[in-house]
Amino acid sequence: MVRTLTVLLAVSAAILPPASVSRADEPVDVELVLAVDVSLSMSPEELEIQRHGYAAALTHDHVLQAIADGARGKIAVTYVEWAGTTWQRVIVPWTVIANRADAERVVERLSAQPPDSARRTSISGALQFGSDLFAESGFRGDKRVIDISGDGPNNQGAPVDGVRDELVGQGIIINGLPLMTSSGFTDAYDVDHLDRYYSDCVIGGPGAFMIPVNDWTQFPEAIRRKLVLELAGPASPRWAAEEAEHPPVVLVDDKPPADCQLGEKMWRNRNWLQNRP
Repeated sequence: MVRTLTVLLAVSAAILPPASVSRADEPVDVELVLAVDVSLSMSPEELEIQRHGYAAALTHDHVLQAIADGARGKIAVTYVEWAGTTWQRVIVPWTVIANRADAERVVERLSAQPPDSARRTSISGALQFGSDLFAESGFRGDKRVIDISGDGPNNQGAPVDGVRDELVGQGIIINGLPLMTSSGFTDAYDVDHLDRYYSDCVIGGPGAFMIPVNDWTQFPEAIRRKLVLELAGPASPRWAAEEAEHPPVVLVDDKPPADCQLGEKMWRNRNWLQNRP
């Protein structure tokens, strides 16, 4: 009886794979986390501009062609809104985009309810949250990219450059979209040269880049261009190559690097001034 049971268990083990490998991750060209700032420095109108900008970009012919030209012809994307250290909301869970119908389903989910907002700006918290999403995506991308936008420096949570370095060490690419618009609810934490802050403290990984937005009228084009650069492969047509021929960032070498603790210092100084006797 014992011998029979042992044989049955051995056969079962040979037939049934372990639970951890019961389903192979689906291969895609890119796993893309779209991490979008919704802190209180953004007005309701600006939040809507962001949503509409991403919706228009995801269904743009150039973006869809860049996806189709990939080795597998599909990507996996998730859309996350973030503010403070513990405030991250997945608006669109991991979804495959291989054609226009897929993209339109993402846009429908994206437009289902209006954006919300919350206090503080934790870029580091958003990056950590994004890295955790890769572990549960169910996909295996040739590239893993966090595409993060924001209108101010990190002022809560872990130091952003340390988190950036940790994620780059895991093989994650971080691209940036610094919003240098200063027209939301408050400009108390606006900084000059937010683009340089993003280049020195936020973005990282092979081929990482950013596209600054100086006016909200530029936002839809910036998003479209950014997605094309992230998704276009070597087989992409001439229009995709032309995007890459014009670097979105020009670093000025004769300036000192940005202070990656700038946002935290501004927050502390402002609170001290408000609470001093």
